[in-house]
Amino acid sequence: MLIIPAIDLKNGTCVRLRQGRMADATVYSDDPVATASRWVEAGAESLHVVDLDGAFAGKPENKEAVAGIIAKFPQLPVQLGGGVRDLATIEDYLDLGLSWVIIGTQAVKEPDFVTEACQQFPGHIIVGVDAKDGWVATEGWAEASTLSATEVVKRFANVGVSSVVYTDIGRDGMLSGVNIDATALLARETGCPVIASGGLKGLSDVTALLAVESDGVIGAITGRAIYEGTLDLAEAIALTESN
Repeated sequence: MLIIPAIDLKNGTCVRLRQGRMADATVYSDDPVATASRWVEAGAESLHVVDLDGAFAGKPENKEAVAGIIAKFPQLPVQLGGGVRDLATIEDYLDLGLSWVIIGTQAVKEPDFVTEACQQFPGHIIVGVDAKDGWVATEGWAEASTLSATEVVKRFANVGVSSVVYTDIGRDGMLSGVNIDATALLARETGCPVIASGGLKGLSDVTALLAVESDGVIGAITGRAIYEGTLDLAEAIALTESN
């Protein structure tokens, strides 16, 4: 299981939001490349980057910062979400050196877009599913849909999606613990590899996630916990490797 550090970009700085609220952002660094270096030195084998401004604008807004991280670590697998609404954006990001592009809002609003993206860029597409009180939210979590996470993901079970990032918005940035049951259930019901996101606080969460790895939970994204020190990234990675 991979423990994947998150780098959330807002106006070129590294931040963490609470429950997806742009007005409730904590700035941790004004140097995304230095932040990436910190997590790579701790043993990170992958990075999760989010263009928060892009998620709301519907187009890339922090591409320069993303390019800087990739230039510094060209061999490091990086996945990115936020503002991906068309095939041209996906192509631009993959040409930049990204390993995976995450489709969130468009996966809900235009499911055929995901299928087309998987056909055009096989092996490079992840679906991002963000749930608020059980319902999938879009547009940078600002809009709630009437679809459950399972309903959304089942649409893509056989189109070539690499994995699914499942975020419990109510827990994101709150250090309240990962929603283990919902994450494992999504993996079991859809057959898609799932990466857990939202609420990871400490090693006990990592242990709980390892217990459901066989259900198809292949990784966990960590943000506030590693920035505020409730989780030591190197220790978490060591725990997964010893399991």
